[in-house]
Amino acid sequence: MSDPQQNPVRLDALDRKILSLLQQDASLPLEEIAARAGASRTPVWNRIRRMREQGVIRGQVALLDAESLGLEACFFVLVRTTEHDADWAGRFLAAVRARPEVVEAHRLAGDIDYILKVVVRNARAYDRFYQSLISEVRIQNVTALLSMEEMKATHALPIPPG
Repeated sequence: MSDPQQNPVRLDALDRKILSLLQQDASLPLEEIAARAGASRTPVWNRIRRMREQGVIRGQVALLDAESLGLEACFFVLVRTTEHDADWAGRFLAAVRARPEVVEAHRLAGDIDYILKVVVRNARAYDRFYQSLISEVRIQNVTALLSMEEMKATHALPIPPG
């Protein structure tokens, strides 16, 4: 992730079009991206390379379908703790990063300290995750919320106007 103190990268209309296309389908051939963006291949390639170097494009991945893999339960796990020292935070971060079922983790402002998005097969699998987590780090309170329906999910970021 980029440094929050860093100024945002300046993007022109062509950069934004390229990014929009890549967010829709990063497997598009360069020729197709160039055609849809209304530019020639070499300038589009140079812009993609520059945006990678600047950290705007962090990588390319394949998006998998959780249900096809038998992962039918998504829990949002709200974590409260009374411990905020660096040692505890390091152990908690290590425990969260070591678990592939945690697909997102955020430190929050407000009454809840952390929220985790946990994708597992079922409630029993979630309980195994939970028992494992609390055996490694002391947590004051955990609330698990089962998602009944995913109404929107995207990895596409809103690209700010120039």
